[in-house]
Amino acid sequence: MQYGQLKRREFISLIGGVAAWPIVAGAQQLPMPLIGYLSSESPDSDLFRLTAFRQGLTEVGYVEGRNVSIECRWAKHEFAKLSALAAELVQGRVDVMVTPGLPSTLAAKAATGRIPVIFVVGIDPVQVGLVASLNRPEDNLTGFNQVNGELGAKGIEVLHELFPSAMTIGLLENPRNPVAEFTTKDVLAAANVIGLTIQRLYASTDGEIDTVFINLLRAGTPALLVSNDIFFNGQINRFVALAEHHRIAAIYPSREYVLAGGLMSYGASLKDTYRQIALYTSRILKGSKPAELPVQQQTRIEFAINVKAAKALGLNFPLSLLGRADEVIE
Repeated sequence: MQYGQLKRREFISLIGGVAAWPIVAGAQQLPMPLIGYLSSESPDSDLFRLTAFRQGLTEVGYVEGRNVSIECRWAKHEFAKLSALAAELVQGRVDVMVTPGLPSTLAAKAATGRIPVIFVVGIDPVQVGLVASLNRPEDNLTGFNQVNGELGAKGIEVLHELFPSAMTIGLLENPRNPVAEFTTKDVLAAANVIGLTIQRLYASTDGEIDTVFINLLRAGTPALLVSNDIFFNGQINRFVALAEHHRIAAIYPSREYVLAGGLMSYGASLKDTYRQIALYTSRILKGSKPAELPVQQQTRIEFAINVKAAKALGLNFPLSLLGRADEVIE
């Protein structure tokens, strides 16, 4: 009797284990979603954006290594490598690609018409052929436009208000940025209306950034507009230190510069932008299609002033500028 009961218990236990086994095995075999991150930058200069993106993912329930994986590819400023790197991510069967900057976005678009691509660019994506429409992007791309040209023109106006007697203002561009010409066009038009001369300066390496400030000093140019560029945004601390050392008043494209000690900024928060990218990535991973996610244009623009940095430069901000600032850091 005991032997029969024992056998029955063993049989029931065995059947229960076999029934549960496919469920457990299936759960073990289910792969984590894989995000491909393609950048023209290097790991060091891209760290801020990638950190903000990871934080944004965590806020929407995706933790790297726990329920999502991120595969990164950096061209390290060698744009010619982007096509091959994009192909690697496609072959790695990523579920979605994130592309900061136009060069990496163009490479991703050429590499796949199937995998969703979420981009951040500084120009109208319809104008450069990334999407057919902002409201219904179609195909496999969607993302964010940071409207760099309009913001640069506003930056020139702010510098003119701070230095009303200055005849020349510096403009820093990255000659390797394919959308720089569009930003510059708007800046030059705004300067022409005011009656300012623009000293155009160029940098695409660390050493060239140093040279920019030396050239400003030699020309006696008191102020600099730093364009919104993915390479520049990876050099925040370098810009702030050089501007302070050479006593150049600079306006930057995002408040992250001001938080690091920079004088002032006019533009969107980089952290907010990449949190929004994380939100779109989450929606894609949960089944949304790029065509269902309209291309977003930055509407939350912040004007930030660092009073401590102004005092170090011996500057007094007009009340008209202080009154318009969204954030004043003492």
